Amino acid sequence: MKVNCDARGSLSMKVGVGILGVAVALSGPAWGQTGESGTTVKGAASGQDVAANARVDSRPVQTFYLANATQPNDGNEILVAIRNLLPPDVKTYLVPNQNAIMVRATPDELTLAQKIISDLDRAKKTYRLTFTTTETDGTKRIGVQHFAMVAAAGQRTVMKQGSKVPIATGSYNASGNTGAQTQFTYIDVGMNFDVNLDELANGVRLRSKVEQLGVAEQSSGVGVQDPIIRQSLLEGTSFLTAGKPLVLGSIDIPGSTRHLDVEVVMERVAQ
Repeated sequence: MKVNCDARGSLSMKVGVGILGVAVALSGPAWGQTGESGTTVKGAASGQDVAANARVDSRPVQTFYLANATQPNDGNEILVAIRNLLPPDVKTYLVPNQNAIMVRATPDELTLAQKIISDLDRAKKTYRLTFTTTETDGTKRIGVQHFAMVAAAGQRTVMKQGSKVPIATGSYNASGNTGAQTQFTYIDVGMNFDVNLDELANGVRLRSKVEQLGVAEQSSGVGVQDPIIRQSLLEGTSFLTAGKPLVLGSIDIPGSTRHLDVEVVMERVAQ
């Protein structure tokens, strides 16, 4: 009986070893295959990076010079349009001092960039604006002034005409001097014009600020009197048609019988 038991035990041990050997043999190739797959994927990724870098390096570079972008913001807007319409991997760079945009892309993408620049880099139209201010006292016309300026579409234009009036703001005693020193500030007195033009399909939009500053008359008195500044301000948005006058506004001057009218006429400047 012992012999049989030993034989069955030996047989059991042999069977156990055989099953373990099969398990190891079956699991061994799976580990090997997993390692080879990871190496293959990593090698493929590295190959793709190298191929992508080679593609970037091989793409041509072209410089586009802007002919009509006179303001720094004009070039930036064109650059943003190129970046938004072309694929993300296209390289673009704005050179402000050369008024140029450099692009690295494929030939087809460079052709599209050229079309975008040609469509957006257009000459700005210029217009002559003539402002007329008419001041009346009751029914009597006491003054008419004409102010003309040339403004380009999309740009701000400012014109001033008048003089500077000093106003005392304070005094102080300087070291080494017996008298007090008076400090002054200066304000502009006269006509101020601040305009912006925007082209529309059937006319021009005018955003204007017309301001008239003057020194009001004062009664004589004792001592130094600060001047009283009279102001008339007209600010708003209007739509103009070439050759047709437009009254921007009429102002009654408080404390008097005087009246101020502001009119503008727009004309296209030939180029």
